[in-house]
Amino acid sequence: MSCEPEIIYEDEHLLAAYKPEGWLVHRSEIDRHETRILLQHLRNLSGYHLYPVHRLDKPTSGVIIFGKSSAVAAQLQHQLEGKGSLKKYLAVCRGYCPEQETIDYPLPPVADFKHQRKRPKSELPRQEAITLFQRLATIELPYEVDRYPTSRYSLVEIQLKTGRRHQIRRHFKHIHHPLIGCPKYGKSSHNHFFSQQFNCGRLLLHAVKLELQHPASQKLLVLQAEPRGKFMKLLQTFGWSDALNH
Repeated sequence: MSCEPEIIYEDEHLLAAYKPEGWLVHRSEIDRHETRILLQHLRNLSGYHLYPVHRLDKPTSGVIIFGKSSAVAAQLQHQLEGKGSLKKYLAVCRGYCPEQETIDYPLPPVADFKHQRKRPKSELPRQEAITLFQRLATIELPYEVDRYPTSRYSLVEIQLKTGRRHQIRRHFKHIHHPLIGCPKYGKSSHNHFFSQQFNCGRLLLHAVKLELQHPASQKLLVLQAEPRGKFMKLLQTFGWSDALNH
């Protein structure tokens, strides 16, 4: 049940697309053997040279935007880094998380390369990181995955106020409700359970909505893409589809 990238909005200034999980936004030395490169794929689809504005991690799916000029890309990037835009995500986490909460917890930069990892974590400067979330639905399953006879999970809608690397995954680990399907900040027993029981081994994190001001018309641009593939099938299995339209 693999999904392909799809252009969801395009005009002479910018292009927005649905990014499937497992695709890199652009080529990276960190994952040099990956051949599914979204930027190149969308350039081939649209026939335009595109400029990245922001990124979604490889295992994350959802809405992403590109400029058709470096000037437009820079303008959009400035908006996304400020307070004039809205970035919403959907995620599934372990346990019954609070109904709503603001996680205000500074994070040190993520070290991708070996030479960056030599520096002790305690010496790395922490950066402001703020995540808002609201619980949309819960489920209790009759399976003993951890130390309890049943297992609980929550569907959450998340709004980013800052854009630190792996911010959502790190923040939910910090509040002891790690995201399902995350090998780095999640819990392997629950990840394995979802993979075996529901055939869903992906990270359950999806960029569902992006709102910002159009760089030319100045009108509000609302870009949306519901989860697809295995993520959507899981939502249907759990009876959570209606929660998307809250």
